[in-house]
Amino acid sequence: MVPRYARPAMTAIWEAEARLRIWFEIEAHATDALADLGVVPREAALALWDWWATDPAIDVAAIDTIEAVTKHDVIAFLTWVADNVGEQARFMHQGMTSSDVLDTCLAVQLARASDILLDDLDALLAAIKCRALEHKFTPCIGRSHGIHAEPVTFGLKMAEAYAEFTRCRARLVAARADIATCAISGAVGTFANIDPAVEAHVAARLGLTVEPVSTQVIPRDRHAMYFATLGVIASSIERLATEIRHLQRTEVLEVEEYFSPGQKGSSAMPHKRNPVLTENLTGLARMVRAYVTPALENVALWHERDISHSSVERYIGPDATITLDFALARLTGVIEKLVVYPQRMQKNLDRMGGLVHSQRVLLALTQAGASREQAYTLVQRNAMKVWESDGALSLLELLTADSDVTAFLPPADIAARFDLAYHLRHVDTIFARVFADQALAE
Repeated sequence: MVPRYARPAMTAIWEAEARLRIWFEIEAHATDALADLGVVPREAALALWDWWATDPAIDVAAIDTIEAVTKHDVIAFLTWVADNVGEQARFMHQGMTSSDVLDTCLAVQLARASDILLDDLDALLAAIKCRALEHKFTPCIGRSHGIHAEPVTFGLKMAEAYAEFTRCRARLVAARADIATCAISGAVGTFANIDPAVEAHVAARLGLTVEPVSTQVIPRDRHAMYFATLGVIASSIERLATEIRHLQRTEVLEVEEYFSPGQKGSSAMPHKRNPVLTENLTGLARMVRAYVTPALENVALWHERDISHSSVERYIGPDATITLDFALARLTGVIEKLVVYPQRMQKNLDRMGGLVHSQRVLLALTQAGASREQAYTLVQRNAMKVWESDGALSLLELLTADSDVTAFLPPADIAARFDLAYHLRHVDTIFARVFADQALAE
């Protein structure tokens, strides 16, 4: 975790003390259930909760000192709790294995991290929707292969992003449900030394579901899907960030990241206003995606368990969620403050002499009796003149002066095909699909 790219609420989930507090809750809830079953004395469970009620500080350093001897983190923790609680602590961890604590804790942490990420996505979606509605009919050029194609609107670009992040949110909801499982099933998952009722009790208390079948660990396909989902969200962040970066290029300059008073763009060139935030988002997205492959490789553990996954998850759990949380918040800020230049959009739309209307003329010629091949040739030979003049010539003027074209279409019919509004007539339909008709009312 790099503090530069971390926010407090998400970071807190992964702090050592927070993790150890979850460990205690797992152990204490399990001891409660064991007492209900008559396996351990009721006094043992009460002793744990009575000590916990004093809101004790978790002495991470002391536990680390014990672990330096035991070489086992859970044993070190249990030893420290026993030193503080006293004799009744010997009934903790009855029939449990370390992974029951570690995996269930990780499930709690990832579920809590997901809740923050879902709030992040909600904030981002609200920002994108606001800009989409604001620029619903702001025309700009659509590009394919980076080359001028046909007109769109900036609102449609934002609506596309809204739909994409809506899908991201749905995936994260599913991934959260998939990851939030509890396993308190013993050494190899058979419940030989602990009743399944204990697992159900702990799961209910921690807001988790019961893992249907575990080995010594919760199956890692769940974790692989979870981190893959984070990777997809990161890719969607990068897609939108890349769009903004391209639109901010000097030759385009249709949008621009907000440049605050006193901000500097370059140590050497005082004129620079660089898309540094979206470039940063591109880099952060790469990091989140980098954690997907190790998560996939963690699925193939030996037999009922090995610990090859453990070191990986100590990295990727905190780093992926903390980085994505920061990236989503940063992207929200970029969208909220994004400077949009409608006049520059119109200028770019017009700069190629009407080439953006070529398809409409092509279709009109075919409907007027020209073969598709003939129509394509007639339009293209005039379009290439405009292209080679860098937009100095007008496609409309060239077509209306071409007798082969006017043999099929009178000049007035050609001119009618150069109507920008024609390209935008279904924007309402698209917005209704994306925003479930709410956009029309607004």
